[in-house]
Amino acid sequence: MTETLFAIAIFALAALGLGLGLVFGRRPVRTSCGAADRIAAHRCADCPLRRQTADGDAR
Repeated sequence: MTETLFAIAIFALAALGLGLGLVFGRRPVRTSCGAADRIAAHRCADCPLRRQTADGDAR
């Protein structure tokens, strides 16, 4: 039971930290596809959403 409460507390602190970043005017958290924009251009093709839109498929 102690481990479960500890895990819940860790996740709550992480969510609180993300929320505080938004409150203090930082940009929203980036997803892995957003982070791929910062890498070389050939890596952006790894994102499945980008592959779908490039092929003309709907999201």
